Amino acid sequence: MVFFDKMTGPVFMKEDSEAEKQLEALKEIQSQLSEENEMLEREIKLVEAGIYGEKQIKFELENSHIPMYILHDLYLVHNGLSAQIDYLVITKKHIYVMECKNLYGNIEIDNKGNFIRSFSYGKKIVKEGIYSPITQNNRHLELIKAIRMEEKTNILTRTLFEKGFDKNYRSIVVLANPKTVLNDKFAKKEIKSLVIRADQLVEYIKSTDRDDDAETMSEKQMEVLASFFAEKTQNNPVDYTLKYREMLSISGISTDNTVDVNVDEMGENAPNCPKCGAKMVMRTAKRGENSGRNFYGCSMFPKCKGVINI
Repeated sequence: MVFFDKMTGPVFMKEDSEAEKQLEALKEIQSQLSEENEMLEREIKLVEAGIYGEKQIKFELENSHIPMYILHDLYLVHNGLSAQIDYLVITKKHIYVMECKNLYGNIEIDNKGNFIRSFSYGKKIVKEGIYSPITQNNRHLELIKAIRMEEKTNILTRTLFEKGFDKNYRSIVVLANPKTVLNDKFAKKEIKSLVIRADQLVEYIKSTDRDDDAETMSEKQMEVLASFFAEKTQNNPVDYTLKYREMLSISGISTDNTVDVNVDEMGENAPNCPKCGAKMVMRTAKRGENSGRNFYGCSMFPKCKGVINI
């Protein structure tokens, strides 16, 4: 009953992001390399774009005034399969599984459901196919269904859950870049309905909840379901920085939290770090235009990145 409702707006059950941790780690590595690395810079830009897009969606959700639970960046695992879900939003009517895309260029969806991106490269217009976010989200839904089914021990509840799953769980692909032009005039109706822009998200949720005859959940049921998914999420074991940390190792730069200092390396005349005051260590640049040259690096590296050129 509405009389017992207490929620006046959205509640974030989980807000942290693995992408932000990844970005911090990548930038840490970037600061340690002695020359620019195009592959690393490209990955940093992609991660930054993803974070920006997710923040755009977060802004829309937290200003929606809709009573709902929001979980950001879930990593779910079941029977060897995994799913990285950008947003899981639980309203009184539905559970929305959102895939956020902050894509540069324009997006076309053809009559076969293929996603084609076009963008300017110099004086040319480049077109490329991209992996369908709808297919990606469908796989997320299948994994969620398997996880929830495992919790249903009663035959009747399993049957009812499976029967109502497609109505209760909804897939949405949200385009977060406001400059992206979406051309879906040739896309099938069922595909069009799954792809929206970030500024359409709140109205989409409101209209879907209003027009659908799905069963209404109580706020307690919403909370229990949100808690269930919050407890199921895991840390993503994939180390996106490994290949770059290997670069540092090859170039002779330690990736540990501390540096073993050789007294002979320091010498009596080794200066103190201009940043933190610790003793400095003589090192040799392994790459770049300064390859082969000696320099003083702080003995507290990577906590401190003080450098004095010799």
